[in-house]
Amino acid sequence: MELEVYNKEGEKTGRTVQLNKDVFGIEPNDHVIWLDVKRIRNAARQGTHKTKDRSEMSYSTKKLFKQKGTGGARRGDRNSGVLYHGARIHGPRPRNYDIKLNKKVRSLARKSALSYKIKEQAIIVIENFDYETPKTKQFLALLKALNTETKKNLLVLDEPRVNTFLSARNLPNVAITQSTDVNTYDVLNANHLIIMEGAFEKLNSILS
Repeated sequence: MELEVYNKEGEKTGRTVQLNKDVFGIEPNDHVIWLDVKRIRNAARQGTHKTKDRSEMSYSTKKLFKQKGTGGARRGDRNSGVLYHGARIHGPRPRNYDIKLNKKVRSLARKSALSYKIKEQAIIVIENFDYETPKTKQFLALLKALNTETKKNLLVLDEPRVNTFLSARNLPNVAITQSTDVNTYDVLNANHLIIMEGAFEKLNSILS
């Protein structure tokens, strides 16, 4: 399995890169993908939701009426949750939504996602490059040459490339990451993966 390599103008270089079938050619495991996406999305949740319980209300704690004989609920003081403006009963509390997955499971999920993208012919490999100065027009011209300017793109860098990052970050349909930070959700959320040649080699190495 091979992919053609493009230059920073979006033109074919005549070279190809070899795909590792153990990374880009496996049978995707949908359940493992679901688990890893759930883990990633859960980790993005702040978990800071909070409502006041009875002990945190500022109303008087005086008993409103006698315990028996009224025919009403024995609701005690003004802080009761059954009263208007009272406390919230069983309300949300701060919590951590993180879930744990084994390293091998996370790796299998990424390989499954990449294998799906290969089947969809949605991975483009480009030469390593960095612009001399940040120019969004230059990067937009690259997307137009690759015919992906109207699609959601994930640009995978092999290392921090400041000018390339600054050139692409203002485009609403471009997400940027490095090969060491590629995750299952980002891969599946993009229509096309634009991977620098060095990053492609690192992905082969990390996931094999």
